[in-house]
Amino acid sequence: MVTSHPPRRALAWALALLPLAWLAGCSRGEAPPEPVRAVKVITVGASAMQSQNEFSGDVRARVESRLGFRVGGKITQRQAEVGQHVQAGALLAQLDPQDYRLAAEAARAQVAAATTNRDLAAADFKRYQTLREQNFISGAELERRETTLKAAQAQLEQAQAQLASQGNQARYTTLVADVSGVITAVEAEVGQVVAAGTPVVRIAADGPRDVVFAVPEDKVAALRPGTDVAARQWASATTVAGRIREVAASADPVTRTYAVKVALDPAAQPPLGATMSVAPRALSHAGTVVIKIPTSALRQEGQGSAVWVLDRTTMTVKLQPVQVATADGNDAVIAAGLQPGMTIVTAGVHVLSPGQKVTVWQEKTSAVPAIATQDARKPVAGAAQAATLPTTR
Repeated sequence: MVTSHPPRRALAWALALLPLAWLAGCSRGEAPPEPVRAVKVITVGASAMQSQNEFSGDVRARVESRLGFRVGGKITQRQAEVGQHVQAGALLAQLDPQDYRLAAEAARAQVAAATTNRDLAAADFKRYQTLREQNFISGAELERRETTLKAAQAQLEQAQAQLASQGNQARYTTLVADVSGVITAVEAEVGQVVAAGTPVVRIAADGPRDVVFAVPEDKVAALRPGTDVAARQWASATTVAGRIREVAASADPVTRTYAVKVALDPAAQPPLGATMSVAPRALSHAGTVVIKIPTSALRQEGQGSAVWVLDRTTMTVKLQPVQVATADGNDAVIAAGLQPGMTIVTAGVHVLSPGQKVTVWQEKTSAVPAIATQDARKPVAGAAQAATLPTTR
């Protein structure tokens, strides 16, 4: 005998149809409408640029020399110190002069010997000249004595020149300042053996000073000698006038920038090594009328930039590609893509989509007038005053 179970079959059919009913319910749902977002907007207009190109430089002496000994030797004394101001002729350093003094003494002895030989040859020539007058000797013999005298005279002159040279060598063991200035570096110490010409002291000569700064390759073409420059010391707000004196002909091999030297006003004497902010007039764009927008309005779109333009008729936004030229403070200077009078979104640019409905955000203000607020405070103040007064019976 077979027994059926109708309740179990109905339950199985219900469980099988449940996912189908759930899918059918999901397919009938509609996507929620896109919200209307409130955005901040501005109207594009033309305005003058305020910023200008500034470069950082340092003050240097126009003439800076590296002084060294003209002979080699061991340094025994050094009077120069960094930052010291010296006058022309001041002693800076001293080499051991003993060897050069001995060489000078040897040259002096050679001069004495050559002088004796010359005097002896002169006496012989005079005696033979007398004998020739008396016809005791031939003319050829007299000529030989004259030749001997000339050779002795030449040897004497050679010895005297060597003595002068050795005397100079001995004097070269003393290093003196050839100009008045400030010691900016010391490159050798006492006890060091230096060769002839090795720099020992670096001195910045008194006189005109320059500001040296570096410019990149794309801006050096606009700078020419004689161009006006405004320089300002970092620790001061005073601006000093100057003119470009020299532009490097080749770029620095490491930084690939060009060195520019600016001659300052002779009345201005900033300290050596001071930091200066230099603003060349040839690179200044101050006063140029351009279109500027806040940087918050820019949106990265592929390899370029774009902004959202608001259509006030439909209150929708569309994406407008723009070309950014440079920056002016916190604003971006637009070279192409916008025209004065356009309305663009300045906040919320990353949550918008083309054709989206928006509303213009307005800052909320207090609905209660200030006068009414003050009037409303008067009873409160009066009540508080009444509460503080003492009661009388």
